[in-house]
Amino acid sequence: MTDELTYFKGTHRVIAPEKTIENNEDKLKTAGITRIADITDLDRIGLPIYTAIRPTAEEGAVSIYGGKGITKDHARASAMMEGFERYSAERQESDEVTIAGLDEISDLGEYINPESLNLPKDFKKQNLDSMKLEWSLVKDIISDKEYYIPTNAIYHPYIHGNDCESLFKSNTNGLASGNILEEAILHGIFEVIERDAWSIFELTHKNYAQIDLDSIESDIVNDTIDRFESNGIKIKLMDFTADINVPTIAASADDTVTRDAGLLTLGMGTHLDPEVAILRALTEVAQSRATQINGAREDTVRADFAREAGYERMKRINKYYFREEDEKISLSSIENKSTTSITADLEIVKDELIANDIDKILYYDLTRPELDVSVVRVIIPEMELFALDPSRAGYRFLKV
Repeated sequence: MTDELTYFKGTHRVIAPEKTIENNEDKLKTAGITRIADITDLDRIGLPIYTAIRPTAEEGAVSIYGGKGITKDHARASAMMEGFERYSAERQESDEVTIAGLDEISDLGEYINPESLNLPKDFKKQNLDSMKLEWSLVKDIISDKEYYIPTNAIYHPYIHGNDCESLFKSNTNGLASGNILEEAILHGIFEVIERDAWSIFELTHKNYAQIDLDSIESDIVNDTIDRFESNGIKIKLMDFTADINVPTIAASADDTVTRDAGLLTLGMGTHLDPEVAILRALTEVAQSRATQINGAREDTVRADFAREAGYERMKRINKYYFREEDEKISLSSIENKSTTSITADLEIVKDELIANDIDKILYYDLTRPELDVSVVRVIIPEMELFALDPSRAGYRFLKV
């Protein structure tokens, strides 16, 4: 399979979603996925939403994964690939790790300083010197060198050996799949940039502009927005792009009909093509709504809190996401840097990161031979993830 992109309807992929389904549907059982369900009709919007159900998920992880898109094939493929990602991110007995303290790992090779991974605020850094950690080798796409990194940054959920310690609670940031390895790496980078930009906004409330919906010329984007607006769900689009100039768009949805605080939802999208970033954000909003309505996932606590707090109070608490701004920007002011090649897109993103003093873009290949679905974990030291884990604010946001 080449790195040339051939599919551009709402997303950029090397093959069409229906081909992704055809190539991988027979692998569902291997990954422990027992069912792919269409939950589109739970909500009145009508944007396709699917779930992948995997009862054998490790303790500490969710067992129901969402898939979204502008067509049913998009959503079904998305749910399948999400399930494959989660299966692949769980540690297996054959996975190799090295157990060492900081003084020992430095004798084996170059390593990533755990402090650059934004340790929790209550972590006592003086303890690092005496901690026994598990380490794995990751590859840097800038230098092509290998580095040891705490294994804690790779697997989710992270379950360490009895004689080792954890640095932080594991998460799925930078976990991505693709039809080829390069596609997975690119989308993993997009996710890390997205969480970084979102975190910087949450920490500073800077680098923020509302997008004028009337400035959008794309029929696909306008049709998607109309699915919400025609059903009394007010959409606000915001440009959260920070210093790393890869478009990150946020979408908020205010259901003015139900006035349900649990359905004050938010979606994020990052892509070189701002229209794709918008569609990712909008379909993520639709997925969040369907998930809350369905109520089957293990991580719907936020909606329970919101409903207890009440609709008007939640809008005040989250005023930046729901208030109308006096000034708005045109979508055309956000440059589309995308190409028709995964390799070219990777180079553009890499150059943009380097231009902003990021000197390492690391990935660990999680592709499981029994599945043969490309899955990676991308880790970019110092990038913010406060929006995902408020205990782990770093220092990069101070530079922006």
